[in-house]
Amino acid sequence: MKAKQFNGKAIYNPSGKAGEYSCWACNFYVGCSNGCAYCYCKKGVLAGAMGGDVPTLKKCFKDEKHALEVFEKELKANLPELQKHGLFFSFTSDPMLPETRVLTMCAIGFCNKYNVPVKILTKIADWLDWAMNFTYTIDFGVMKYVIYGKDVFENTAFGFTLTGHDELEPNASTNTERIEAMRKLKEAGFRTWASIEPIIDFESSKDMIFMTAEYCSLYKIGLESGKKYDKKELQKFMVSCLLTTTENGKQPLFYFKDSLLKAAGLKRENLSFNCVSRDYNMFND
Repeated sequence: MKAKQFNGKAIYNPSGKAGEYSCWACNFYVGCSNGCAYCYCKKGVLAGAMGGDVPTLKKCFKDEKHALEVFEKELKANLPELQKHGLFFSFTSDPMLPETRVLTMCAIGFCNKYNVPVKILTKIADWLDWAMNFTYTIDFGVMKYVIYGKDVFENTAFGFTLTGHDELEPNASTNTERIEAMRKLKEAGFRTWASIEPIIDFESSKDMIFMTAEYCSLYKIGLESGKKYDKKELQKFMVSCLLTTTENGKQPLFYFKDSLLKAAGLKRENLSFNCVSRDYNMFND
């Protein structure tokens, strides 16, 4: 029997293309200041409500304190599933912007308290030193929680979107800065992954994979919405991805999104050993 969908104020089950990133996600904010030209939140009927240039707390929350109260309640209500699948931050804003990172950190602190794995996806790199030394007290009247920097990240996988095109992401950290942040996190012992989405051009995407193969365990790769891709070139790109090896001969793992496989005319069951399924759990490694 299919599990009942949960659609809370903070935590929910994403569907469609977003569901290929995680079974469970959290959105506190809408809008983002990265200014990405290809942003899906700025396209379609929901663009006005979702695609602002300034991160804004969702209207269902009175303030950040209320958002955390709702978050903890929803976290506890779905604990077994969240402990199994993890929680993704986030689809409607960048979780590590200056305006969003404190609430993100506090929410990760709750996840750590309840043993829920966390997956972060960001285009921002300058939070790293701040986060490792971060201390924040959440005061809920009779209860206080103190969030201590690096301890929060005990069960967190850090992901960076890498396109190789800084000019399309004018207010984000450069791709080079993101790669350097990934290197530091990997060397510090954290799980790291990358979203190679959208593919702006094959060479840039291949460069991003080549430059990070030593310290990235998983790549999720997807197309740009509405863009046409040559089937043969797409297949060649996939082969080059799958042949990527590190200096010690290890091959990273890849998840090719459903729309990419359809455009390439391939079936998931026919892919090579270093391709993972939608339900792959990197916290079981």
